[in-house]
Amino acid sequence: MTAETETTATTMTTTILSDDQRWDIVAARDAAYDGAFVYGVRSTGIYCRPGCPARRPGRAQVRFFDGPDAAEQAGFRACRRCQPRESARAHPSLAERARRWIEAHGDEPFTLARLGRELGVSPAHLQRTFTAAFGVSPRQYAEARRFQAVKERLRAGDDVTRALYDAGYGSSSRFYEQANGQLGMAPGAYRRGGQGVSIAYTIVDCPLGRLLVAATARGICAVSLGVSDEALETFLREEFPAAEIERDDAALRDPAAKLLAHLDGRQAALDLPLDVSGTDFQRQVWETLRMIPYGETRSYAEVAEAIGQPRAVRAVARACGSNRAALVIPCHRVVRSDGSLGGYRWGVERKEALLSTEREARSA
Repeated sequence: MTAETETTATTMTTTILSDDQRWDIVAARDAAYDGAFVYGVRSTGIYCRPGCPARRPGRAQVRFFDGPDAAEQAGFRACRRCQPRESARAHPSLAERARRWIEAHGDEPFTLARLGRELGVSPAHLQRTFTAAFGVSPRQYAEARRFQAVKERLRAGDDVTRALYDAGYGSSSRFYEQANGQLGMAPGAYRRGGQGVSIAYTIVDCPLGRLLVAATARGICAVSLGVSDEALETFLREEFPAAEIERDDAALRDPAAKLLAHLDGRQAALDLPLDVSGTDFQRQVWETLRMIPYGETRSYAEVAEAIGQPRAVRAVARACGSNRAALVIPCHRVVRSDGSLGGYRWGVERKEALLSTEREARSA
């Protein structure tokens, strides 16, 4: 792979990550993504690598960039502590080189044998190494990236047929198989940023602040916790910028009541239909989380073991951080192997309170 191709691939790697996912990575100080992107802090004018050990900034202060050049063009200077430029130059691991190759050749037919030849390793060794690092096989990653490319083209305004073939799909049938589970709406509607899709939402008081519940005709698409109605509404509108989003307290009264009863410890089971988007791996993790009994916890390692990928502990943690349906998908029940809480998208204090309520309700 030439230096030019490698640079292009490095930049493309970040396109599969949303800003929400990048923030989860920064919040976890996940050094595995060092070199994949950088973040700038508005209040200091400094940019850092994701694994920087410095004090974590507030979310509102953070801007994300594909690399040091973009950050410096925006007026930020490199952090002296984590030296993000050195991180970007670091020699990538085999798994990272494989990922970069997949990113750079996403519109070409993929075979594990070809990838092995390009990187000079056996397909079997490459398969094991890549899966251990990222929690999915190279083929699964290539399919996810190709699917992401279609989503980006649809959002940019391409028609469905052009988007499919530009992304390397030989036929539309394979894409529609994936779209049924991952887009959460028809491809044409997704291209329009959710245009034509109706989303109702409500925001109510709860023991942990304010609770947003949003749903399409198919089911719950978001459950979020916060202190500001404005921030909760902004999150929803940024996810579906062209959808018809309206507050409808009456339509969401029943699911909101069930969630409040769950928060109070009066209703252990949550039988609510879901309409959430995610990769195959994410959905596999989320389904496993929904099987954790009320009042119990599992470690990230135990979840990885349960889905048959014991080395994918970091990938499991990232899937938990990508969950947008709090409580319904109970990612708060996943803790570290030493029993400590670990991270939580809606704050560790809320995670601790949720677990405490569940333990008390179960023992009553």
